[in-house]
Amino acid sequence: MLYGIAAATASFLLAALLRAPALSLALVDRRRRRPVPLSGGAAVALVTGLVAGVGDWTGVVPLGPAAGRLLLGALAAGALGLAADLWRLRRRWVVAGTAVAAACVVPYGETGPAAGVLAVGWITLVAAAFRGLDHADGVAGTVGVVTAFGVAACAAAELRDGLAVALLALAAALTGLLLHNWHPARIALGACGALFTGFLLAGAAVFTRAGHPPAGGAAVLFALTAPACLDVVLVLLSRRLAGRPVLRAGPDHLAHRLRRLGLTPQGAAVVVGAVSCGAVLTGVLVHTGRVGAPAVWWVAGAAAAAVAGLLRVRVYGPRHGAGAQGRVPGPARPRPTRGACRVPPEVADTPGGASSRGTIFPVRQARRAEEDQVSAPLRVRNG
Repeated sequence: MLYGIAAATASFLLAALLRAPALSLALVDRRRRRPVPLSGGAAVALVTGLVAGVGDWTGVVPLGPAAGRLLLGALAAGALGLAADLWRLRRRWVVAGTAVAAACVVPYGETGPAAGVLAVGWITLVAAAFRGLDHADGVAGTVGVVTAFGVAACAAAELRDGLAVALLALAAALTGLLLHNWHPARIALGACGALFTGFLLAGAAVFTRAGHPPAGGAAVLFALTAPACLDVVLVLLSRRLAGRPVLRAGPDHLAHRLRRLGLTPQGAAVVVGAVSCGAVLTGVLVHTGRVGAPAVWWVAGAAAAAVAGLLRVRVYGPRHGAGAQGRVPGPARPRPTRGACRVPPEVADTPGGASSRGTIFPVRQARRAEEDQVSAPLRVRNG
């Protein structure tokens, strides 16, 4: 409890202290309506590493070599994300660096070579998925807190106390950051925090399931990270069906579609958190043997139904060449040449196009028409 309170408080204060340097370095998220500093990720990574390191150094909760190597790999992924935030690195380099870090921490002796390679891909995928969840306020932090508690429970069931303490420190640090990241967000995770969080959660889940049957292990891993997997599948399918490049960013993530359905930003974060809570609880129950592995099929079926339903939500704008409301613009109206006299329609319909001065320009009617035409725009502008 003391470690959790210290981690949450330190994360809250450190993120606020790093806000001004992030603004001065232009370390901001430009995808939002206003620039949001990306100092939250560095605060979460530093606080989690510091709390876990103090516990290991004092001997109160030793991490162990495997958990220590995993924490170092997560910090390396976070550093790579910080570089991506600063210098806008290409996605392929970020993914490749995350995969290299994952390959250095996977326990091949317990998983085997083939399952170890799959675990590397899984850790890389979940880390990238958490980066996608950070597009909306509070979503990545909420999912991270729920998942961290679930994976910590699985680690405690396997008597991996050091790993469980590190995950609880991560959950506390994300909770402290949520006070800044809740809508309207003043601080965001960024690629640094998203990659660190996803890497640590996915790697810890792989460590807790090492030595178990591969089929049951895959089911539990999917249940623990179901919202992140749902977001990835939804984005990839929607972009392929729309004929858009897969790596082209757009407002097509899970939280964006929930907003299109009428939910508020806070409501979207709560709904995604509730979905994550149900899926993580199922994964914990399957891991501890309280329910059978077929229970994960319910999670998979709900995820498939959600993907099928959310794909029908329209999130992309009109194609180039269409009007602002999807209409093709018609031919342009010809402009009158400079110096040309504008003839009223009633005059053009008269034979010869001519009439007396009193008929064309009656004094009282012209003055009243000019007053109506001038006063109406003035009222709109001043109002």
